[in-house]
Amino acid sequence: MEKMTIHLRVWRQAGPNAPGRLVPYTVENVIPDMSFLEMLDVLNEELIAKGEDPVAFDSDCREGICGTCGLVINGIPHGPDRGATVCQLHMRRYKHGDTITIEPWRARAFPLIKDLVVDRSAFDRLIQASGYTSINVGGAPDANAVLIPKDKAERSMDAAACIGCGACVAACKNASAILFVSAKVAHLGMLPQGQVEHKHRVVKMIDRMDDLGFGSCSNEGECEAVCPKEIKLANIAYLNRSYLTARFFGGL
Repeated sequence: MEKMTIHLRVWRQAGPNAPGRLVPYTVENVIPDMSFLEMLDVLNEELIAKGEDPVAFDSDCREGICGTCGLVINGIPHGPDRGATVCQLHMRRYKHGDTITIEPWRARAFPLIKDLVVDRSAFDRLIQASGYTSINVGGAPDANAVLIPKDKAERSMDAAACIGCGACVAACKNASAILFVSAKVAHLGMLPQGQVEHKHRVVKMIDRMDDLGFGSCSNEGECEAVCPKEIKLANIAYLNRSYLTARFFGGL
């Protein structure tokens, strides 16, 4: 199998208060079937062998499930492949001699920790605000006894596919988390079990989103374009309708 040489420009920053810069590296003998993260593993092995500090980046399952990996590759969160995470991106997408720029998520609500690693715990605090069902909805037999229209069940499950990676925030010029919030609200709100707390959930999550420093939505669609699970903008429309109803007509 023909191997490639890839040139990298990687954002290096020792800590949140340290100055950062793009540092050039060259990785040789790159196999096209390598994943993007495996290519970074090779780079880090070379850096460690030289006694240099390896590039810090997040990864876990490497199967497109966990949402841990998060890199901006040539200006695109998760890279050029639609509906895929960084760990699902393979080096065959590039050519011998290509130069690739790698940066972290950039958002006020995602402060940088080191190199390509950012703190995405703001998403956890959004969920803590009300992104759950706290009432007793019974067990599986009870749920199976509740008839749910097929279209609502499918829309709920599609929204539930969100893995909380933060690509929507990284792509948005306002660093808005509205697609993430709308996915959580739609996932629960489309089902009878989530309807009891629906109004309070919508208001609390949006208010918390503002408190955490996320920006407002300008509805330009960058978030949907880079979402690895292709969460739809229709969820944002559903969230907006729900918020207006809850805030102005719901007595909250």
